[in-house]
Amino acid sequence: MASVPFDQLEGYIWMNGEFVRWADAKVHVLTHGLHYASSVFEGERAYGGEIFKLNEHTERLHESARILGFKIPFTVEELNEASRKLLAKQGFQDAYVRPIAWRGSESMGVSAQANKINVAIAIWQWPSYFDPAQKLKGIRLDLAEYRRPDPKTAPSKSKAAGLYMICTISKHAAEAKGYADALMLDWRGQVAEATGANVFFVKDGVIHTPTPDCFLDGITRRTVIDLAKRRGYEVVERTIMPEELDSFEQCFLTGTAAEVTPVSEIGPHRFTVGEIAINLMNDYAAEVMPKKAAAE
Repeated sequence: MASVPFDQLEGYIWMNGEFVRWADAKVHVLTHGLHYASSVFEGERAYGGEIFKLNEHTERLHESARILGFKIPFTVEELNEASRKLLAKQGFQDAYVRPIAWRGSESMGVSAQANKINVAIAIWQWPSYFDPAQKLKGIRLDLAEYRRPDPKTAPSKSKAAGLYMICTISKHAAEAKGYADALMLDWRGQVAEATGANVFFVKDGVIHTPTPDCFLDGITRRTVIDLAKRRGYEVVERTIMPEELDSFEQCFLTGTAAEVTPVSEIGPHRFTVGEIAINLMNDYAAEVMPKKAAAE
């Protein structure tokens, strides 16, 4: 699939209330969302024919739009139903789900309050965000040049397209050096997250993770914290400074695309793929499966 451009995949995309053929899901080049990043999106995964935590993702999509100053013209329930129907129409059991909402092309300029709000949902098969073989050994992260911005300068609680510009730059720079991803600090110089996933560390059997005060408190992040507490692990959300990295024994990332991915290196810092990371990787794999499928 990697050799096929995304605009040439087969199937359907749900767009503004209708199922359209994949190749026909187009927008104009003067779409406001393209020029001014007035766009919000979600990343979701389907397992065994069901989309994991669909309602939470759809509610966050609505909240992201609200933060950017626009209202999605479909209810949470309508978008949930559209996602389920599209998954069935695509004929997938395990797949990646991408809802997106954006300001259209009715006017051009910074102000676009009268522009139509468009919504689309695409679903495709995307088995693993990171190379499976590397994932088992622990992926390698670079240290990013760019930092997550101060919430006073950007809508950090929104999953807004514009916030991912520095993530793309940072991931490209990391890949050019042979790394899989990059760890980003925040504007204060504190450890924040990877370019598209939250980060956790382990020290003396205790799990540590940065407080999400300037980046998304990921749905997968919250799920993994719950799974860790079920196992009796202590989870501490706190400020983590980069000079602490050498003191941690394990590290792993969490995200819808990344799921739970162990980390073996962050720049000069080394980690083992240990029991806690492996347990949570396995626990998450079990958690996302529909209960009816898990019972069979």
